[in-house]
Amino acid sequence: MATTSTQMNRRLFLKSSTLAGGGLMMGFSWIMSCKDQKKAVGQLMPEDWIEVNGYIKIAENGMVTIMSPNPEGGQNVKTSMPMIVADELDADWDMVVVEQAPLDTDKYTRQFIGGSQAIHQSWKTLRQAGASAKYMLIQAAAESWGVPFDEIVTSKGQLSHSGSGKKASYGEFATAASQLEVPDPETITLKQLSDFTIIGTSKKNVDTQKIITGKPLFGLDHIQEGILSAMIVHPPAFGLMLKDFDASSVKNMPGIKDVFAINTYTDDYEWQFFDTNSFLDLVVVVGDSTWEVMNAKKALVPKIEWESRPDLEVAQDMFGRKTSTKFPAGLESTSDHDRKMKEMSNQKGNERRKDGNPEKALREASHVLERSYTAPFLAHNCMEPMNFFAHVTREKAEFAGPLQKPEFTEKTLSARLDIPLEKIDIKMTRLGGGYGRRSYAHWLVEAGIISQKMNAPVKLMYSREDDMTSGIYRPAYRATYKAALDADKNLTGLHLNAGGVPQSPLYADRFPAGALDNYLAEDWTIPSNITVGSFRAPSSNFMACAEQSFLDELAEEMDQDPIEMRLELLRRAEKGPVGDRNDYDPTRYKGVLELVRDKSNWGEEKPGIHRGVAAYFCHNSYVAQVLDLVMEDGKPKVEKVYCAVDCGIVINPDAAKNLLEGAVVDGIGNAMFGSLSFENGKPNKENFDDYRMIRMSEAPKDIEVYFVDNQADPTGLGEPAFPPIFPALANAMYKATGKRYYDQPFL
Repeated sequence: MATTSTQMNRRLFLKSSTLAGGGLMMGFSWIMSCKDQKKAVGQLMPEDWIEVNGYIKIAENGMVTIMSPNPEGGQNVKTSMPMIVADELDADWDMVVVEQAPLDTDKYTRQFIGGSQAIHQSWKTLRQAGASAKYMLIQAAAESWGVPFDEIVTSKGQLSHSGSGKKASYGEFATAASQLEVPDPETITLKQLSDFTIIGTSKKNVDTQKIITGKPLFGLDHIQEGILSAMIVHPPAFGLMLKDFDASSVKNMPGIKDVFAINTYTDDYEWQFFDTNSFLDLVVVVGDSTWEVMNAKKALVPKIEWESRPDLEVAQDMFGRKTSTKFPAGLESTSDHDRKMKEMSNQKGNERRKDGNPEKALREASHVLERSYTAPFLAHNCMEPMNFFAHVTREKAEFAGPLQKPEFTEKTLSARLDIPLEKIDIKMTRLGGGYGRRSYAHWLVEAGIISQKMNAPVKLMYSREDDMTSGIYRPAYRATYKAALDADKNLTGLHLNAGGVPQSPLYADRFPAGALDNYLAEDWTIPSNITVGSFRAPSSNFMACAEQSFLDELAEEMDQDPIEMRLELLRRAEKGPVGDRNDYDPTRYKGVLELVRDKSNWGEEKPGIHRGVAAYFCHNSYVAQVLDLVMEDGKPKVEKVYCAVDCGIVINPDAAKNLLEGAVVDGIGNAMFGSLSFENGKPNKENFDDYRMIRMSEAPKDIEVYFVDNQADPTGLGEPAFPPIFPALANAMYKATGKRYYDQPFL
């Protein structure tokens, strides 16, 4: 039964990953690209490899293995990161094999994904890894051939010296190179950008063959002899704690090994999210198979008593910073949240930035445009529910599963399981969707505790209902904008007041800060025991919608074209920026707006087509979008999206385009339908039958992606295209219906 569930999950993932914005590329890997090559590679695949450095192993026949250090969550880093190494190595990509690197903080740095930072943060390190290995191979060849180092040329895994006519593959000098001292990476000369041969070309996903043939890749695929299945009963509402339970009858059900309570709290909960449920006792069911455990769990639920829990206060926040975080007692409801947020938005908030005298500008304005925007809690809805394998013994602790930040989990496990760090091994599997949900590791800690108690290998699995009702969510937000206009409809000041439950979405130094002489940004928060955290472009996905929707309405109030109005503000920030802490480059920001304007033929009237525009900067990248919408049977339908992106150097164009397309579709779905509310601490939705997701027929017919051609270091792509699609859709829907959309979801 477990195998059947895994296969079903994989089919669902393959069918739906593009809709969820997972960035999965459906294509053939180089191994499968042609029969002859596949046969040749199969014959060449060696048994012995020589490790040149932590990233690179080379076989005598010239095959190169490149380790991909970061988890793969559908964003294609398992292909793009090795491409960077291979280019500096001057490897032949057709002779490259990619492996998922194990968690090893001595060999690798920043082994996690999140914030669209994988490529951005590792760009130089990956290049140095390839260049250092190439240096050692050249050095080994120069010493063997007795020729000057700088006379040896490398190309596609080959070394050559024109003067002597000598040639050799990398494999012939791999052993000698591995015995040399690794050079200081800072002393290595990296390639000129014009010399790249792999970076900037489209390469197929290295895992495609395994994905389409159902080979083990995901955490749910992990099988081991003697493995037990485990599931957890979480509190049915946020704000409850375990009082008592009767497991006597459940323990006698077929295949059930044990039923018991656990607590995952530790004082050294480094980089883990403070899930209020994880401070409390959770009830665990362990058995021989998934099916038997699921049935036992259902039978156990009515036999558990819950009670209200008191206030909680912890000494760290979700980033491990020493602070005071409060989780109030009580069963919260969305109606109370909405009322409190409205009250807070009408009060003075925490001043985060002030330029000039915005209060005076508002007092003296001929007209003040004021609008408020709201967004609900959102669930992540990864296609693969949370799961992890654990086998904890006295000698070691082995873990395997989908996790975005394994590098920050070892200390937590060490403290909670009382096991030295060096005895903990975490293997990274492919994520069946992440979006920030797998940034936290409470389920991994749970799996470890269960395995330790059972003294057996265990696979912990959450059901869809577990994940959606006891999840970590995108917070609920509210933002109010006030714009001051003079008699000539010139913008003279802006006041932004934003907050949320329980986090603030405010980025005080983002556009249009820096473009206005009079600007005020304030924020506030409302404490909550509902767990929130990373989401695709957290906070940005709301602030982009509020900001860009307001700017569109403001442009209409000022009788200006919405793109030209934005460009004029950016010209002000470019020529005479206000303040010295603006976190965006107005020239690059302008660039994507101008590019999308030109590529979409903005201003051209098309019968039946209603157009919206938006642009946003986040995660170091700039994205502008024009969305074409039609009305079908009285309902909005996205026809086409134009997407202009400045993310610096594009490593793998096909993969980058795919990732942006996924973000666009994901954003449209969340903007139109995404919503989760609470009644007395209980979420109102439990599964996909009532949590509305975008359907294939609702995805745009066409998405055109254009990249700004520059030589800036690469930046993020998984998240930046997600926020602006919300307001681009809202602005297009206004053109179609004559109604402004202030509250998410729009339908």
